[in-house]
Amino acid sequence: MPALFRSYNTRRTLICMSAAALLWGSSPAMSTPAHAARYHKLPELTSSGPVAGDSKEAAAAARKVLYEQMSAATGIPWFRFAAIDQYERSVAKKKKSPAVSEADPAAAPARLTGISIPAPVWSGPLNPNQEDKFPESITFFGGFGRDGTGDGIADPGNDIDVLYSMAEHLLKYGRSASDFSIGVWEYYHNGRAAQRIAQFAKLYEHFGRLDLSGSAFPLPIGTNYAYRSTWGTGRSWGGARIHEGTDLFAPHGLTVRSTCFGVVETKGWNRYGGWRIGIRDIENRYHYYAHLMGYEKSLSRGDIVIPGQTIGWVGSSGYGSPGTQGKFPPHLHYGIYRDRGITEWAFDPYPLLKQWENQEFRQLKKSKNKK
Repeated sequence: MPALFRSYNTRRTLICMSAAALLWGSSPAMSTPAHAARYHKLPELTSSGPVAGDSKEAAAAARKVLYEQMSAATGIPWFRFAAIDQYERSVAKKKKSPAVSEADPAAAPARLTGISIPAPVWSGPLNPNQEDKFPESITFFGGFGRDGTGDGIADPGNDIDVLYSMAEHLLKYGRSASDFSIGVWEYYHNGRAAQRIAQFAKLYEHFGRLDLSGSAFPLPIGTNYAYRSTWGTGRSWGGARIHEGTDLFAPHGLTVRSTCFGVVETKGWNRYGGWRIGIRDIENRYHYYAHLMGYEKSLSRGDIVIPGQTIGWVGSSGYGSPGTQGKFPPHLHYGIYRDRGITEWAFDPYPLLKQWENQEFRQLKKSKNKK
């Protein structure tokens, strides 16, 4: 949860608490939209959530239009809004969307964005009305919520209001990339969140689109390799532990490829994994390639990679100090981890590996049939 509301000092707390009773007991003006204050003038923005039956591509296109509209209105690049939205999506718990009732056509449409701001942050931690939607009282209590549509309402369920409120917060720190990272950290108070959002923004800016869902098998299709599900098997070197990945046995020096669009997050020696490289994708998954013979020389931390790009070569490094080799047959250890904001956990990559392998075999067969 964002930690913005933790930073209020004692003096402001006392003032807010003292004023609360006065405001809500004797100021009817704050209970009606007609008296709500407007603090800005934005171009007319529109946000209609995806209706039932819309494709994933159509929803993504609608989100990008919204980001671009907000960028034009605030000066914050669209890919920064997209990065925050994607981070929120990646750490949110999966929820089934309730079906819209045909008997209630006026039901609120599904939101386009996934940014969710907790009530104490939106309304203000000491606001006696934690469902407050009026900008004047929200601002008085130090709340985050702002009116982006110009209708006098600051609605945490409205995409435009949410994005505009985020923009107002970010602009307090400046417009540069480093200012953006500071603003993100001040919102989440989580260094990992700031790092992930910076990585996502970099990917979106580089490719200029939201769809970065391509994939590739980590070894060249048609070469000599073998693998099976080895998830959860025991390991003893360095202490009792389980195997968090899949071993793909292959000749020493065989090319290792990126499985995704992503950013190189780690590169170097690990006493367990030897020469290893880690890549973060747009879904907040960390792809771990271990026991390498070496790396593609042009790759550095922070570089962007694409599916199928060479990142290194199969080896037998690891289980010791830097340079240790040959304690096991040459193979690629491939692992995959998901970040949920507070913790990062591994899951079995074998089903994905089979999916990617079969997909490339089908593509290869299709291309041969065209010749």
